[in-house]
Amino acid sequence: MALTCIIVDDEPLAVKLLESFVAKTPDLELLGSFTDSVEAINAIKQLKPQLLFLDIQMPDLNGMELAHMLPEGTRIIFTTAFKEYAFESYEVSALDFLLKPIRYNKFIAAVEKAREWFGLRGEKTQEAEQSPAPQMSTPNGNNSLFLKVDGEYRQVALDKILYVSGMKDYVMFYLEGERKPLITHLTMKAVEDMLPTSQFMRVHRSYIVALNKIRSVDRNDCIYIGDEIIRVTEAFREGFQNFLQSRSI
Repeated sequence: MALTCIIVDDEPLAVKLLESFVAKTPDLELLGSFTDSVEAINAIKQLKPQLLFLDIQMPDLNGMELAHMLPEGTRIIFTTAFKEYAFESYEVSALDFLLKPIRYNKFIAAVEKAREWFGLRGEKTQEAEQSPAPQMSTPNGNNSLFLKVDGEYRQVALDKILYVSGMKDYVMFYLEGERKPLITHLTMKAVEDMLPTSQFMRVHRSYIVALNKIRSVDRNDCIYIGDEIIRVTEAFREGFQNFLQSRSI
């Protein structure tokens, strides 16, 4: 089934680029494009798209303000030329953050993340509902773990994990060398308890990172890891700052 989407950006060239991306992406249906954010919000409330490609810096009503006015069920992929807005996107539970100029491979990756979110939202299996116990176990040596993915157990080496992202009753394991995450029915708390604290740290309600995979941390406490930017939120900032200080020269 196609994902429905709307594009909102005050730059006509940016809109045309995103429209071209949508046109050549299978199972993605464009309901409308807008350069006026005030006009857009009325259409969004009426059409209720599943996905919104949303610029942040716009006149009258900016993207962050608009994000708080969306109907339930519409998820955001932010598009902006300013990476300093990345951490703000987590405050409104954005699915992804695309930095302009946007490349098609990054666009596709964001759309795949949306497909996974909407797919999981509607595909709770009877087995998962009847078996709420964590679908994860560790073999001897604790150098890897077994994840139950699509009814099978897959062994994953801990040193291949970049980060873990939580999404309601599911978590996604992002691994080095793999484009798509492994998705399993599990809670973030269960993952946090299972992973060794010497190698992994929870830095956000929805994210656990592999400490030795962090490339850099900017002044806004945004972690750059893999292809993702993850903001350290207030609840986890003290622990993360203590880790940085213990490793700093």
